[in-house]
Amino acid sequence: MTGFGYVLLASYWTVLVAELIGDKSIYTVASLSLRLNAGLVFLGMLVAFGSKTLVAVLLGQSLAQIPARWTASMSALIFFATAAFIWFRKPEQAAPRPAAGASWYQASLVPFASLFLTEWGDAGQMSAAALTAQSKLPMAVWAGGTLALMTKGALAVVLGLKLREKLPERALRRAAVFSCCLLGALAIREALLHL
Repeated sequence: MTGFGYVLLASYWTVLVAELIGDKSIYTVASLSLRLNAGLVFLGMLVAFGSKTLVAVLLGQSLAQIPARWTASMSALIFFATAAFIWFRKPEQAAPRPAAGASWYQASLVPFASLFLTEWGDAGQMSAAALTAQSKLPMAVWAGGTLALMTKGALAVVLGLKLREKLPERALRRAAVFSCCLLGALAIREALLHL
């Protein structure tokens, strides 16, 4: 195996394990897939996770300098905004699809923003930054880290789709809003701990 392949696999495994332990975005993705078109959630997730990993790779260790209270406060704001979006969005009639008149990129903006604007400087990003500094192979780290985040996200989308089949729309809406509000409250708690 080449150095690139080794670093890609090491990045994949390291970021996946770091993200699965104590990560909240998996719940965000599952909540979004309860209410939105799974393809649009996946598209928003791909762009958000790829962008966040790119930032980690480009900025390396400087992500550790962002005060935890600021990242937690931003995460809380985004979680509560996502909850409001889910609560006030009108139920879809048949198969989930973008709202009439909304383009695919407009409909995938909520999943993108919900994932891109939350949980900065988490274990996955720190792992990607450290692996970049150590390996000097940023493309391998980016590819491995993005694939790891997409694996985690795909598992969450499948969970959300399975729940969508089993639960009525009203219960799904309440569960998604509750999940986002709980994550927002946890982010506020984290911000207060870092004052």
